[in-house]
Amino acid sequence: MDDRKFFRLAMGLILVFVLGIIIRETRSVLFPFILAIFISHVIDPVVVFLMRLKVPKAAAVALILVGAFVLLYFLGAVIYASGKTLAAELPRYEQRLTDLAGFLQKGVGGIPMKLRLSSYLEKVNLQGVASFILASLGPFMGLVSKLLLLLLFLAFIIAGRGRATTKLLRAIGPEKSAEVLWAIGNVNLQVRKYLQIKTLMSLLNGLEVWLVLAIFGVDFALLFGFLAFLLNFIPNIGSLIAAVLRVGFAFFQFGTIWTPLWILIITVGLDTVLSNWIEPGAMGRGLSLSPLCVFFSLVFWGWLWGIPGMLMAVPLMAVIKIVCHNVDGLEPVAILLGP
Repeated sequence: MDDRKFFRLAMGLILVFVLGIIIRETRSVLFPFILAIFISHVIDPVVVFLMRLKVPKAAAVALILVGAFVLLYFLGAVIYASGKTLAAELPRYEQRLTDLAGFLQKGVGGIPMKLRLSSYLEKVNLQGVASFILASLGPFMGLVSKLLLLLLFLAFIIAGRGRATTKLLRAIGPEKSAEVLWAIGNVNLQVRKYLQIKTLMSLLNGLEVWLVLAIFGVDFALLFGFLAFLLNFIPNIGSLIAAVLRVGFAFFQFGTIWTPLWILIITVGLDTVLSNWIEPGAMGRGLSLSPLCVFFSLVFWGWLWGIPGMLMAVPLMAVIKIVCHNVDGLEPVAILLGP
């Protein structure tokens, strides 16, 4: 490797390192901004629908912002109240945990549990788990407190949509801008399609979990439905975590294996239909991602922004793949990010 290539490689690594530090340190502003961009793509059909009804753009933006504020504030209040109630109720399930430890000590089908899982269960302190939930609600409400900043970004993004085309035409001229405008339009179309379908599938997943848990009489069904909605943005791992949480809580609540088993079968079955049949058919293979890239994306954005970063890791990776697929010279990167 000659000195010039080594210098470029070194400068590239330094640039990546510095960029990572900047992204990490500016997460309080950058995260609401990126989230506002994603939300603007999801609610874009609402904007188009209102403008087709001859509603002025300013009034349409105001209606959307008011609706988004009411919805996000309501969700934040409900989740916060449910989380506090769950933390207060957890200690009374300690007897269920003792029963489970005794069941495992006897063995399953006469076979002793060699992993000594029962001894670990006996050491679980549900009071500590409740304290952890209460501590976790603080950052969540901190996120809700940034709602005004998020709505401010959202207002500027929606109000300024369409002006970029005019500015681009004046900046580089009509001849050179044709190809650029086509690429930008294609990227926006694919990003909008991905985010809308992913959000819809996650919403359906959360609704079916909420309804199934409500039918079986599980406490905090709305909270577990909301968790299923959020964790569905993390492929495979998120759905697994959501299933373990709701089924484990159902066992603690009812003290029997049958109700949690039916909940597991029904919710996982419906989730399998959504994630393996309906969602891939709606998305198309072009928006599929490599499991290895998804894993590294979760680790990277989780390190940068914590749990909110992990929730946004896969949508960000999908957007990067779409951009690379539509930019000359970056197609190999899009191929590497694919399955």
